[in-house]
Amino acid sequence: MLRHLPNALCIVRMLLAIPVAYLLARDEYVATLWVFAVAAVTDALDGFLAKRFGWESELGKTLDPLADKILLVTAFITLTVVGRVPVWLAVAVVARDVIIGSGALTFRIFFGPINGHPTLISKLNTLFPIGYVLVVVGAQAAARALPVAIVILTTPVLVTTIASGIDYIATYIQRAIGVSRDRQPQ
Repeated sequence: MLRHLPNALCIVRMLLAIPVAYLLARDEYVATLWVFAVAAVTDALDGFLAKRFGWESELGKTLDPLADKILLVTAFITLTVVGRVPVWLAVAVVARDVIIGSGALTFRIFFGPINGHPTLISKLNTLFPIGYVLVVVGAQAAARALPVAIVILTTPVLVTTIASGIDYIATYIQRAIGVSRDRQPQ
């Protein structure tokens, strides 16, 4: 029973997207930071438990990044709707995730299991958008304008979003070609 705890924590993180959207829409930035703190704890805890006790699962390998993306995309969309994030940046972040998700699903259907591991650029593309959201929300929570920090963080968010999107597409294409070659009769 406990071996399913990491997956349950991922689902909790997914569900936290609801209060994040609600709180951001109501300009409750301090409370939003607390919800993000809870999400961060669930993220760290699910990974720790899965690795420490060998509770890793195929479902968990899908749920963990999906939970992160749901929370982040929800935050970007809501912050855009309330005028705190530029539309073009939110479109880039969301489009990347839609393209990667569609590519993963297509690969899975036509070529088999993904069996991928996050690359450095992918990890950076998780770090920078999360940092960006935290700076935007934190600035609102502190009732301080931090335009320089926000502008400085915009560049690595956009660059890693584009670079990791291209990296994923190239990886899917290379792996699909490899699988196709392996399937051809010799």
